[in-house]
Amino acid sequence: MTKRGRCLCGRTRWEYRGEARWACYCHCDDCRRNCAAPVVAWFGVPIENFTWVGDPPKTLESAKGVRRHFCETCGSPMGFEADHYAGGMHLYAATLEDPEDFKPTFHVNYESRLPWLQIDDDLPKYEGTMLQAPEALWGYETK
Repeated sequence: MTKRGRCLCGRTRWEYRGEARWACYCHCDDCRRNCAAPVVAWFGVPIENFTWVGDPPKTLESAKGVRRHFCETCGSPMGFEADHYAGGMHLYAATLEDPEDFKPTFHVNYESRLPWLQIDDDLPKYEGTMLQAPEALWGYETK
């Protein structure tokens, strides 16, 4: 199975083969500010199954070992890589060609959630990052 995604203008696109390893909501301040959104929906794929197509993204090293990818033309956030999640590409669920198929299975950084955003799902809610969540949920090597 091949899944595809794109930015707002369609110039920067991605695709991956196989299945996503995990899907979640993140409530951290960095993700919220990067997307100007109250919560961000993510999923992760093995980097070896992932390819940028179309115009390559611009990349910002937002912290040491953390790379945020975005479309140079329209500015849409596209993906995230970090040395501490070796082997994985994190993608924004809203960039999927078919985002209605996204099915999150947990929340991370739940302690950082905005108090005015009401969350009433029954998904597991982890206070810290994915590094503090059970590795079985996301399955990447960490450093």
